[in-house]
Amino acid sequence: MSYSSSPVCRSVAGIALRKARVLVGRRKPGGALGGKWEFPGGKREPGESDEDALIREYDEEFGVAVAVGAFLGESQFVNGDKRYGLAALLVELQAEPAELREHDELRWVDAVGLVALDLAESDRALLPFVLPLLA
Repeated sequence: MSYSSSPVCRSVAGIALRKARVLVGRRKPGGALGGKWEFPGGKREPGESDEDALIREYDEEFGVAVAVGAFLGESQFVNGDKRYGLAALLVELQAEPAELREHDELRWVDAVGLVALDLAESDRALLPFVLPLLA
């Protein structure tokens, strides 16, 4: 199958900032992304906006509400037979994450720490949008 003819699905990443640090989570072991670090978020469901998807994903993954801010940028990646766009948007946590449902660790990292992590490739492609915010 040619990826160029595949439908483009949309995923979202919430970029939470605090004192020149960004929140990242390490996926629980298992699956293709097990053990990889990522910006929290996930796939949009039918009829959802980017903002609605981030609000739902942060609630599902951490039991925390977020306020969604500005769009930062987007990368493209392929997973299986589908092409995805991964949009990065600023989010503001309304409280500290209460639970880790899909991750086994959360960290607030600075620019040097972020670049050093074993990031999922799709999330690494967002670094040009995120790193300037950590300066």
